[in-house]
Amino acid sequence: MSTPGWLVAKPIAHRGLHNKANGIIENTLSAAEAAIARGFSIELDVQLTADNEAIVFHDFELDRLTGETGLVVERNLSTLTGIGISGTMGGDKIPAFKDYLARIAGRTPLVIEIKSKFNGDMRLTKRVIEILNDYSGPFVVKSFDPDIVAYLRQHAPNITRGFIGELEYGSKSDGFLSPEQKHRMANLLHFEETQPQFLSWRVKDLPCASTYLSRLLGHLPVMTWTVRNPEDRARAEKHADQMVFEGFLP
Repeated sequence: MSTPGWLVAKPIAHRGLHNKANGIIENTLSAAEAAIARGFSIELDVQLTADNEAIVFHDFELDRLTGETGLVVERNLSTLTGIGISGTMGGDKIPAFKDYLARIAGRTPLVIEIKSKFNGDMRLTKRVIEILNDYSGPFVVKSFDPDIVAYLRQHAPNITRGFIGELEYGSKSDGFLSPEQKHRMANLLHFEETQPQFLSWRVKDLPCASTYLSRLLGHLPVMTWTVRNPEDRARAEKHADQMVFEGFLP
């Protein structure tokens, strides 16, 4: 399957076109509508619930974005979708993935990131595949976890899949990873198993061998994240095919 042309045709709004000062919070339906109104594609994150459903939410914990505390995966779908998002002016609550797709209804392309704790758990990936089988709008799926990308290749070859990479893996969320895993991921040593159809790479790490060789030899498009300033944008324009942006209007 070839990579869809829309993937590099226009900038991709990081978690929707959010603006905290205006009460539009990341990964909400309000942020999605704002992106659609400006003609941008949307990147969004999906997380697993206690009852093996999928919600649109970035963090593993509820604390940063809601008035609740604790792990997302310890709550069921009906509970989570009743939780309001802190700071929203539009009354946004955590959206179920199915409801998010129903609202978008193909009006703009989606770049769907499957979150992972790198423990081999494929429940979320399976559910995402099931839900997307009933969605007719344009989308691709990506993940930091090469096991998820390999699973998509094996079980959903009709879905365009991408790998999200960087060179250092030094953030708090990367604490799940061993040094060996980090080395394997940064250098795309999983490529034979995953065979991604595009890459999503951290802008601070460009240029690098992994993306350069993938573009040159594999003809893979590269999107880069997260572009927040003119310096990042210049690097993205020079070393990538499209950007995932936030904090400004490109």
